[in-house]
Amino acid sequence: MTFSSLDRFRNWANPKGGPARFLRSETTVYILKRLLQALITLLFASALSFFVIQLAPGDYLSTLRQNPQISPQRLEELRQQFGLDRPWIEQYGRWLWQIVSHGNFGTSFVYQRSVASLLWERVPATLLLAFSSLVITWAVALPLGIIGAVNQNKRVDRVLRVLSYVGQGFPSFVTALLLLILAQNLSPWLPVGDMTSIDHADLNPVGKALDIGWHMILPTIALSVASFAGLQRITRGELLDVLRQNYIQTARAKGLPENRVIYVHALRNAINPLITLLGFEFASLLNGAFVTEFFFNWPGLGRLILGAVQSQDLYLVMASLMMGALMLILGNLLADLLLKFADPRIRLEDLR
Repeated sequence: MTFSSLDRFRNWANPKGGPARFLRSETTVYILKRLLQALITLLFASALSFFVIQLAPGDYLSTLRQNPQISPQRLEELRQQFGLDRPWIEQYGRWLWQIVSHGNFGTSFVYQRSVASLLWERVPATLLLAFSSLVITWAVALPLGIIGAVNQNKRVDRVLRVLSYVGQGFPSFVTALLLLILAQNLSPWLPVGDMTSIDHADLNPVGKALDIGWHMILPTIALSVASFAGLQRITRGELLDVLRQNYIQTARAKGLPENRVIYVHALRNAINPLITLLGFEFASLLNGAFVTEFFFNWPGLGRLILGAVQSQDLYLVMASLMMGALMLILGNLLADLLLKFADPRIRLEDLR
């Protein structure tokens, strides 16, 4: 070992540097704390969700009892097979132990398949729709919010405010329905539903990507309208508050270009509340995607979970609820880390 490599090894092993320094860094400690809190939160959320589901009348076998071709003996066998004959506390304990010991979220009553495999088949389509909507929402709402704040009470600001009011007043299912009617009238220029075309398998990789992107146009718009309208109004309001501050007036008095005043000084200080909303917005996009997927026949989690709720497929419903809670926790953690990155003055330990 050469002297240079020996020195590097000593620096790496030194308690004041290397992995020891990384493990003691503010960001690492904060992430570990949040992950520990997330485990406790998910535990209590799962217990509460399991209890609330048990309050619903009947169970999965209630619909099977209406089928005269299924004998009472067979129903009793299924009841024992699914563990529905046990108290709900015992059912919850067995389900939780399966997750901890084997990473098994249970078996779907309806599909007779692993719940994890069912969810993993649908998650990519839903996440693709949610991420595309998130990108479009921020790419459109931020510039329009800035334009509205800079041109306060002018004609362009009034037009943008009217658009934001209209956008927030339209529920996602109304927007999806109107876009679906538009697609039917403009067919074949716009796809009516589904994620791919009939000849999707015969296309090359670039053609497949373009085909999916073509089918994403209307669902993404339907999912983005309400979020875009709200984010535009918040951006305008936050930027207006910053533009009234004394240091902005001082920067203008020094003769700084207006673009530098707005995009460097004002926007940088107005962006923090918007980043805070990012975590909540990501979780709400997943919920809104369910409605959009139903209207546009998008092969995501929406129809799967809706069917699970209707048929009282216990473990599939529980896994979907846990996934939604996990996405909310991870979204908030990401928002906190982005706040630290955007404003180094913020201390993570002060965030709650």
